[in-house]
Formats: sequence, C-alpha cells, structure tokens
Amino acid sequence: MYQEKIINPPSGYLTFALFLALIGLAVFCFVTESFIWGGCLLAFNFFLVLPGLIINNPNESKVLTLFGKYVGTVKTDGFFWVNPLTSKRKVSLRANNLNGQQLKVNDKLGNPIEIAAVVVWKVNETAKAVFSVENYMQYVNIQSEAAVRHLANIFPYDHAEGEENTITLKDGAEKVSDLLEVELNERLSRAGIEVLEARISHLAYAPEIASAMLQRQQATAVIAARKLIVEGAVGMVEMALEKLSEKGIVDLDEERKAAMVSNLLVVLCGDKHVQPVVNTGTLYN
Repeated sequence: MYQEKIINPPSGYLTFALFLALIGLAVFCFVTESFIWGGCLLAFNFFLVLPGLIINNPNESKVLTLFGKYVGTVKTDGFFWVNPLTSKRKVSLRANNLNGQQLKVNDKLGNPIEIAAVVVWKVNETAKAVFSVENYMQYVNIQSEAAVRHLANIFPYDHAEGEENTITLKDGAEKVSDLLEVELNERLSRAGIEVLEARISHLAYAPEIASAMLQRQQATAVIAARKLIVEGAVGMVEMALEKLSEKGIVDLDEERKAAMVSNLLVVLCGDKHVQPVVNTGTLYN
C-alpha cells in the first residue's frame, strides 16, 4: 500500500522568468537568421520548461508520477516548477458531502425500514486515494451504503416490549451516528479517506408496515395515558374515603364503600362526561 510523500518543489517564478528570457533569445536568433538555434531554444522552452510549471490552489494537491513511479504529492498552494516529464493528477482536499440515497433494509427485528445518511468526508492521504482504489469517489459511495445497511441490521428501529434499555435507530441517534462514523473511517481508511461527520438523515418504516406500526404506537400511547389516569383516579378515591372517614361526614359500610369507589372510578376514568343521578330516597334504596 502506497504511503503519501509530500514534496516541496522550487518556485515557478524564476522558471517563468527563464521561459520569457529564452523566448526573447529565440526571437533574437531568428532576427539574426540563426534559425537552428532559435528552433532549438523554442523546442526546449515549450517541451521542457513550460510543461513543468504548475499552479496549486488552496486545499488542492498534485500527485506526481514519473514513468509509472510515484514521485510525491504537492500540497502547498502556490506557483511551482516540477519535472516536466512527470504526470500530474489533481486531487481536491476540500470536504465533500455525500447525501446517501434512501435504502430499504431490515432492522434487527426483521422489520422493513427506510434509512439514509449524510456523510462529510475528505481525502487525507492522496497516494492511497489515487493508487489503492480504482475510483475513490465511487468507493466512498459504495462503502457508505454498505455501512448504513450493516448499521440498520444490528439495531432495532424502536424499542421492543421488555427491551427499553437497548439502543435503537429512532431514539439513539447520537450513539448510532458515532458508530456509523467509526465504521466508515475503518472502511475508507484503505482509500486514504477521512470521515469528518456521519448522520442519519432519513429514518422511517417501509410503506407496507407503516400503517400497522402507527397503530401500534398509538395503542402504546393510549395505554400509557390510561395507566396515568387510573393511577390518579385511585389516589383521588383513596383521598376521598380518608377525608370522609376523618371528618365523620358519613359512616359507610363495605358495600357502600365499594359502590362509591365504583362510581368515582367511572366518573374519573370515563372518556365522556357522566350524567349525575340524584338519589331522593335513603342511602340503601
């Protein structure tokens, strides 16, 4: 595997001055009818001096190879002159955004889900990016998709019954994103790619089960709400019986207490307003 070798070539300004001077000298040769010398100077100038001049912009690099051998990488921005016989390949060092497409996969419980991720990456080692893989941009796309699929397979979409402490894709976004970033860095290190950030951008149940899962979530919410209502109603009934007994307002036997508890629970736990019935007889009639 190739290791990056950073080189600092000489400045190109002196070489460019030499280029202009040789052009002037070639013109002088043609004026003095020294055509052979003028032609040689122009050939030397345009085939050996000018091709070696390179401009390297900020956050850009040039990977140099000479007759199939890796020479080095220029990462410093500026105007330089390198061996004119080298092949120069530009590699951007800027951060790139990969907006992954929505993938349909099965989660840990076998439920079909739709998931997508956004990955921020950049080239860290140019030699690996150019020589270790065929196309490093395509390599990032494919490996990112594979990592997202693997991540979706090892975590459930939501909590299953009795497994509230497990990490899920829905509620454990930060933990899942950190694991995705670590896995992507492991996969892409072969190509000299560094992942700066990875986040889940889309997460949903597949359309064929979305309706059923929505009903399940609604039922869970209704059960939780009912549980809270019943707990509150029991506390209120208990408080009412204690107050009645403490103040001696009325002395109820067990049967009347049961009837009172039943009526209060119906009133407090019912979905609709109840209609009061006034008892005009005795307590037992």
